[in-house]
Amino acid sequence: MENKYELVVVIINNGFTDLVMEGARAAGARGGTVLHARGTTNHDNEKFFGISLQSDKEMVLIIVEKELKDAVMKEVYKKAGLSTKGQGIAFTMPVEDVVGIITSNDTVKGLED
Repeated sequence: MENKYELVVVIINNGFTDLVMEGARAAGARGGTVLHARGTTNHDNEKFFGISLQSDKEMVLIIVEKELKDAVMKEVYKKAGLSTKGQGIAFTMPVEDVVGIITSNDTVKGLED
């Protein structure tokens, strides 16, 4: 069975999740979940790249239909990528099963389907 969904994970500096969600929604995502996190900084990298690395992070988890993944990633990176104050990074992972989310057809995907 082919995966219909992808999980977009964005790790961003604390306080910049609105930028992530602005980009994701512009590309068709419905919403996301924010988790508070703490990064582990490599001080050698900080000196080498000349950027300020913030240890307080937020992770934004966004489940999207597979066909929206590339557009969501592109918009999120434009709004909140490494060249912004949010200094976000993003990656995706396949999602095998999903229940309880609203799809682009405005139907609730649940166990009864």
